[in-house]
Amino acid sequence: MDALKLIAQDSLKEEVPVIEIGDTVKVSVRVREGEKSRIQIFEGTVIARKGSGISETFTVRRVSYGVGVERVFPIHSPNVAGVQVVRHGRVRRSKLYYLRDRVGKAAKVKEQIR
Repeated sequence: MDALKLIAQDSLKEEVPVIEIGDTVKVSVRVREGEKSRIQIFEGTVIARKGSGISETFTVRRVSYGVGVERVFPIHSPNVAGVQVVRHGRVRRSKLYYLRDRVGKAAKVKEQIR
C-alpha cells in the first residue's frame, strides 16, 4: 500500500484550490479536439466534494438552456487547468443535492459576506 501512496504523491498538485460547498466557481478545463488543445470554462455552483488524496473530486452544477448540467472534476487532474472562486455561498449542508429539485430563484445559494 505504501508503494501506491508514493506513486500518488508524484501526481498531487502543489497548489490545491480552496473551494467550499456552495461556492460559485469557474473551472478551466483542457479539452482535446483531435491534435489541438484548448481551455474551456465551466461556471457553476459546487454542490459536493468527495474522496481524499489523489481521488478527491468536486461536483459543479449549472443550468444551461433550462437543463441542469453537472460535471465531476478530479481536483488533482492535469486536465483541470485552474479553479477561480467567483463568489462564496452560505450553506449549512455538505451536499447540496436538493438544488436539483429547485427551479429558478429557489435554486440560488445566498452569498456569504467575507
